[in-house]
Amino acid sequence: MFQARSVFSDEELQMLKRKSQWRAAWMIFHAWAVIFGAMALFVWWPNPLTFIAAVLIIGARQLGLAILSHDASHGLLFRNMKLNDFAGTWLTDYALFGDMYAYRPYHVAGHHRFTQQKNDPDLGLTAPFPITRSSMRRKVIRDLTGQTAYKQKAALFRRAFGHSNMPASQRLAMGWKRLHGAIVTNAIIFAILAATGHWFLFFALWVLPYMTFHELVVRIRSIAEHSMAPDNDDPFRNTRTTHANWLMRALVAPYFVNYHLEHHLLMAVPCYNLPRAHEILLAKGYAPRMELQPGYTAMLALATSKPELSQIQAAA
Repeated sequence: MFQARSVFSDEELQMLKRKSQWRAAWMIFHAWAVIFGAMALFVWWPNPLTFIAAVLIIGARQLGLAILSHDASHGLLFRNMKLNDFAGTWLTDYALFGDMYAYRPYHVAGHHRFTQQKNDPDLGLTAPFPITRSSMRRKVIRDLTGQTAYKQKAALFRRAFGHSNMPASQRLAMGWKRLHGAIVTNAIIFAILAATGHWFLFFALWVLPYMTFHELVVRIRSIAEHSMAPDNDDPFRNTRTTHANWLMRALVAPYFVNYHLEHHLLMAVPCYNLPRAHEILLAKGYAPRMELQPGYTAMLALATSKPELSQIQAAA
């Protein structure tokens, strides 16, 4: 098992683990400001280009909300755990129909404890890769046309409201208990937009990005983190850090999610300190041992490197 003190000094660990209440609050504010700002841009200058830009920006920032909730699941947003959990649910995850309280034990006790091992609950997400380009193309089409989101959300609602042979009142009570946070937060978003006279934006620039581009960036993030890991037993090689330029940070990897190797090595470190952890590792000469990719284009090329059947047949 990896021991952080075998790499980092006590002073470095203390610095890296330090939480900033203001930084956490700023990131949550920033995520929502970008979302509503993208909507305002389209209202101010309505045309196909600003609409597409808003869909991309909002879909990526919805992933940003999920990333902030993920930090909250580790207790890394605020020192006060009640405030931390409030931020990780009502201010971020509930808006995306997530459940941080269910995610926390699954993620921390499962995925982090058994990363890329047979008991890793996320192992099925990485097992299929690499795949062919045509297979990836089909996945992208399903994501961008809403098919992936519809399938997932339909299953979510079926689980939440129970079996159809249950009494309607019992099903409604069960569904409300499980989804009240998501229902209330989305109702608030709708009410805010309706109060400005732009209720249609809830469907056009909240639901649509969530059902389309958001699903694609979630898929890309998932592929980048663990797929095609060169050594499932080495903590420096079973998780990946992918370099992200400013455009990738805006559209694919918000709030330092690309520093996933550092997060697994130091899961008690807030996301905004992960770049510093990365710098320390490089300065200490760990780069040759680390699983790094120069960018998301290179990472996706690796993920789609499996030859097509036609290519295999032609080479036979």
